[in-house]
Amino acid sequence: MSVPPGFHVNSNTPSDSYLIPLRLTWTPGALAPGPVGFPKPQMEKYEFSDKPLSVFTGNFDLTAKFDTPASAPQGQGMMLGKLRYQACNNNSCFPPKTVDVHLLYTIR
Repeated sequence: MSVPPGFHVNSNTPSDSYLIPLRLTWTPGALAPGPVGFPKPQMEKYEFSDKPLSVFTGNFDLTAKFDTPASAPQGQGMMLGKLRYQACNNNSCFPPKTVDVHLLYTIR
């Protein structure tokens, strides 16, 4: 992922329950979705919060793991997912967004 300079997104484990966590979910398909790996979040202090927040900034990777059932057909396929996040700058947070994720794969 790439978060533009001056912005951050709440981590998958936000500091407060009212903050929207970063989530990557997959629609079941030929592959069985497994756990998603997140990097270690940064604890940052912003003007709009009394305490440091658990966030991601800059460029970082999410790791998606899948199991391939024996019944999965060989060849190319696509997994469909949703990435939900809440972007913020140093002063405020914006409404949460959900974007589609498409992951092309090949089973040999």
